[in-house]
Amino acid sequence: MLRKRILASIAAGVMAATMAVIAPTASSQAEVSAQACTFTNWVQGQWYTTGSIVKFENSYYIAEHDNPGYSPTVSTWYWEPTSCDGGGGGGGGGTCASATDWVAGRAYVTGNIVRYNGSYYIAEHDNPGYDPTISTWFWEPHSCDGGGGGGGGSFVVSEAQFNQMFPRRDSFYTYSGLLEAMSAFPAFAKTGGDTVSRQEAAAFLANVSHETGGLVYKEEIDQSGDYCDETRPYGCPAGNRYFGRGPIQLSWNFNYKAAGDYIGMDLLRFPDEVARQAPIAWKTGLWYWNTQSGPGSMTGHAAMTNGSGFGHSIRSINGSLECDGRNPAQVQSRVSKYQEFAGILGVPTGANLYC
Repeated sequence: MLRKRILASIAAGVMAATMAVIAPTASSQAEVSAQACTFTNWVQGQWYTTGSIVKFENSYYIAEHDNPGYSPTVSTWYWEPTSCDGGGGGGGGGTCASATDWVAGRAYVTGNIVRYNGSYYIAEHDNPGYDPTISTWFWEPHSCDGGGGGGGGSFVVSEAQFNQMFPRRDSFYTYSGLLEAMSAFPAFAKTGGDTVSRQEAAAFLANVSHETGGLVYKEEIDQSGDYCDETRPYGCPAGNRYFGRGPIQLSWNFNYKAAGDYIGMDLLRFPDEVARQAPIAWKTGLWYWNTQSGPGSMTGHAAMTNGSGFGHSIRSINGSLECDGRNPAQVQSRVSKYQEFAGILGVPTGANLYC
């Protein structure tokens, strides 16, 4: 696998807007007040999306994260107790019939769905009216298409297509982990219409495939590099190393710091979590893709949604080592994978494939 260094310049304006995550209050397991809701009886092995409400052993639970039918009383990270009076029409079934416009300072309970600046959000925890785009521990982007769920449920890549793209992948890189991570990046693969969305998904996954040998590697093979920029004020906490990890092979202390600040996790002190938790790993990859231009002039997301083409996504990820004739074999590897994935998704590749 290619050993690479992500050389990102961190924009202060982006970080200031993303670091304001409000810490959780007393208990994330507290039951919410009674509300009318749409629920089904829990079925083991059935897929549930964030916001789904189920009845299990005469109690009600709301899915905090997508899951393949885990027990509500065992998998408490995926499920949280909720109160449901058996009425119809609300509480996270995905139809958003109960959605209201968000009001600052109004109390919301887990499962409430609100409209905010033209988008929908579902409350993951009780909160006294925190801003859905700032307090991301309390709110999560939600799909209101009437089809049953948010958290990435409308991804243009089906699970079957994902499996076709990565037949040898490590079990760590789960499809559900990718969907969960996507909830933090609502513009990803949902910008510019269906064709552009599919092209972006194919481009991101093609670069990911190249970086990880087909989602086989969680960590960089050659871990001898330093990857510590000691000029940064936060330095490199003792005992930590910042070699490549995750689907984009996140490298360097400043990238771990910035990615962690964005997703609300201290990755500077706990970089190993990128190779331990699939949603965290996917979030770091999507963070880079959506917010960082690296040695290029734009992000991968921008390259695929503004018509610049796949070649610019290569430049943003590893252009200083591969582009402008430096390593044509590596560039061709990325392009070939993008062509393959675009074919699976049934879309043309577009122009400007090379960098």
